[in-house]
Amino acid sequence: MTRHFLFPILLGMGGMVILCSLGTWQVQRLEWKQGIIATINERIWDTPVEIPLSPRSTRDNYLSVMAMGDILAGELFVLLSRDGFGPGFRIITPFEVKGQKILLDRGFIPESQRPHQRKMGSVEVIGNLHWPDETDVLFTPQPEGDLWFAREVEAMARHFNTDPVLLVARQEVPGDPAIIPWPIDSNGIPNNHLNYAITWFLLAMVWLGMTAMWIWRINRGESLK
Repeated sequence: MTRHFLFPILLGMGGMVILCSLGTWQVQRLEWKQGIIATINERIWDTPVEIPLSPRSTRDNYLSVMAMGDILAGELFVLLSRDGFGPGFRIITPFEVKGQKILLDRGFIPESQRPHQRKMGSVEVIGNLHWPDETDVLFTPQPEGDLWFAREVEAMARHFNTDPVLLVARQEVPGDPAIIPWPIDSNGIPNNHLNYAITWFLLAMVWLGMTAMWIWRINRGESLK
């Protein structure tokens, strides 16, 4: 009789170990991700510094900076929607700082503001360097002239002949009242590890219940013989 239970018990224990291990791994990933987000949040609001001479995404992403420069001619409109405003666009322009040309994300305008002229010229910008990962090769449409569907730093830099560096403004002085700043925060960083952990632990409980049911049916069959 015992040998009839051996395989279900081994299979049940093996499944439980695997599923609980996956849940534990997700808990560890949750702690790791929370640490990263805390570091990013701290860096976003650090005292602004000058833009490095050769900014790199691996070193300078989210770096808080202050730059005095000139907003140059040309705009790209990144289509999106913002709570409380509806559909509209992020405004991306070329920005010259001490002879270096980079990209400037000035913020959000509602759809109705697109045809209007915006202020250009000399401004002081406080914000953060950023290399957003918003492009999906399968689902992000190709740009249509000055209408874009994601902030593609490399492609936008080629379009404007600038360095592939994006400064996302928190504040412009003097500012343009038609542009609503949309600074960087950590809300867009995915952190679903708690949900994943709960899912794996729930599956482990289901697996345990199914194993118990299997053993009960075997035992019931043995008892009826």
